[in-house]
Amino acid sequence: MTDSNTPTPDPDAQPTPPPAAPQGAPAGAQPAAAAPLSQEQDVQWGAFAHLGGVVGFLPALIIWLVFKDRGPFTNTEAKEALNFQITILIAYIVGSILTVILIGVFLVWAAWIVSVVFSIIAFLKAKDGQHYRYPFAIRLIK
Repeated sequence: MTDSNTPTPDPDAQPTPPPAAPQGAPAGAQPAAAAPLSQEQDVQWGAFAHLGGVVGFLPALIIWLVFKDRGPFTNTEAKEALNFQITILIAYIVGSILTVILIGVFLVWAAWIVSVVFSIIAFLKAKDGQHYRYPFAIRLIK
């Protein structure tokens, strides 16, 4: 059964062409990669990766994924911050499990204080363009 209201395609109609490439680009060209960061931007995003540790590991992860290929300082510092935040996340998980015997509460508080203090110290060093290496961190991302 066919619907009489459905238009039939015109066999003589020309197919629609693909969208045009941007002016000056060859047809079928892929979008250009993002531009490298300037020295100031590189230092700024590297420092923000450390400062984001105050709220968790997601800021360092996002900064590393977005800017790792655009600036060497940001790549190094975001990886360092991410490794430290993963270590703190493991401490939170262990502390949460150990809350059953009450020592976990102290572990969670200690991990939070250490995370905030070291994140701020790392931010202050990185904003001056100095590399910072946390005194302890499981280096999962190389």
